[in-house]
Amino acid sequence: MNTPFIEPETAVAAEPGLVVCEHCDAVHQRPQLAPGEAADCTTCGALLYRRSRLDRDAMLALTVAALIVFVMANAMPIVTMEAGGVVTQGRLTTMVSAAWNSGIGAVAAIAAATVFLFPLAQLTLYLYVLMARQRQTLPADFALAMHGLRLLRPWSMVEVFLIGVLVSVVKMTSLAMVKPQAGLWAFGVLTILLTALSTFELRELWADDDPPPEPHR
Repeated sequence: MNTPFIEPETAVAAEPGLVVCEHCDAVHQRPQLAPGEAADCTTCGALLYRRSRLDRDAMLALTVAALIVFVMANAMPIVTMEAGGVVTQGRLTTMVSAAWNSGIGAVAAIAAATVFLFPLAQLTLYLYVLMARQRQTLPADFALAMHGLRLLRPWSMVEVFLIGVLVSVVKMTSLAMVKPQAGLWAFGVLTILLTALSTFELRELWADDDPPPEPHR
């Protein structure tokens, strides 16, 4: 679906509901899209944005579910290893601690940030902005929260951690008896939920399908 083009010089004077092409900086009026429909730039043909099939209520439900699963994934053992009669439970915290004590502190810090801190911050911001939209009042720091959410999106790497754990489990089966635990399945579910959240176009949180709420002072 193509959208009517607006000259950049007149964009400032146009009504709210504009979208800027990230490839050529052309400014367009935001059209009303059906769920799953996409809008293309009429200047360069690039994808402007695609309306998610999920609405804000579904996004809020996914965010709450992801936060619950996030707590479960970090509280429960990921794997158990038995070697020489000794059984060891592996959690994310124990893995990060082991990496730190092994002299690879940089790897431990990156793992802690991309698997724990960044996903937690991302989910917290999702909850904050979605709740703000539900209340129909925009807090003064809504724009800051949205900016932080946009910056955090590429740095949540739970799926990379999950793949790494699965590869390690396969390799370690020749050295010890390794059994996946509930934490591993929780990280798998968390990966699916975060992937679903990433399909949501953040621009839709700026768009007002209903009359714009008054900013909360």
